[in-house]
Amino acid sequence: MFTNPILPGIAALLLATSGWGGMFLVSKSVLRHVDPFWFTLVRYTISGLLFAALIAPRGMEPWRKFKANAGALAVRGVAGFGFFSVMLLTGLAHSVPSHGAIIMATTPMTTQLLRWALDGVRPTRATLWTSALALAGVVIVSGVLFPHGAGAVSTWRGDALAMAGTLGWIWYTRGTTRFVGLDVIEYTALTVLASWPLLLVGALVATAFGIASVPGVDALAVSWQAMLYVGVVSSAISVLAFNFGARSLGAVTATAFLNFVPVSALLLSAAMGKLPSVTEGAGMAMVVAALLLHTAASRKAAGAAAATPAAAAIVQMPKMAQAAVTGSGMAGRVCGATT
Repeated sequence: MFTNPILPGIAALLLATSGWGGMFLVSKSVLRHVDPFWFTLVRYTISGLLFAALIAPRGMEPWRKFKANAGALAVRGVAGFGFFSVMLLTGLAHSVPSHGAIIMATTPMTTQLLRWALDGVRPTRATLWTSALALAGVVIVSGVLFPHGAGAVSTWRGDALAMAGTLGWIWYTRGTTRFVGLDVIEYTALTVLASWPLLLVGALVATAFGIASVPGVDALAVSWQAMLYVGVVSSAISVLAFNFGARSLGAVTATAFLNFVPVSALLLSAAMGKLPSVTEGAGMAMVVAALLLHTAASRKAAGAAAATPAAAAIVQMPKMAQAAVTGSGMAGRVCGATT
């Protein structure tokens, strides 16, 4: 169907990032009726059913893996779906959709910093500089230094909660290297299913302490379409599309497409009549520039790492040839001595 094998990967990544950009706009409207705890539960109930149907044709093998790793999968799922979603949605309730999208785009650089803290893998100088640039862009977008317009209120508290929530998602994605026996679909599906009972418990406990409230029939009637979009498109289709694009084009290229998350959110906001302020536009430009520079530096480092073994092989070739010649000369002298 596609003459160019790159096109399906590009289409998948654009689909994924557009779905995530739209998620922030849609979720903002839901939060007027459903609190973050119950919204998270409904969201991953929908996506969990989809993922269960997706792995059903594989028979009992995924469920045997589930049984062997249920506890560890549940912990990862709570971090990646529970903590991340509740913090992100709580922050969004005190901020605006475009800010959440911009913060999400900073996760590749935050991942490198977290690796430094947890694994002792020091990031490159380029990563440190681009992370600082991205953080400065987020600060400007949040209105800490320059409030957006007369009477505008800074959204830094909500943005800080959303930023903290991304740490849960990063820790969740790090789990893919631990569960080597699970492919991408299995890891995503099984972590959703394993963590779902804990997400339910979390919503009930939050309700018991007055932090959350069970949504009523009227609230669900008003927001069910938006929650269906987030559960199906943002939490299932976008994840699968991004994984397909990353596998087709590589992780570095897929990371570059995260630039489109805040861009799509801002374009959708503009289409709905909410134009960004000058400072919001400047902050977004700083974050996008930081991610582009980070991606370019990562691609250059990956190319250098790939070129090193090839260069070493080229260096070894003359030595091997010389050894072969020397060996043949020695063989000739040996043969001459014996004849």
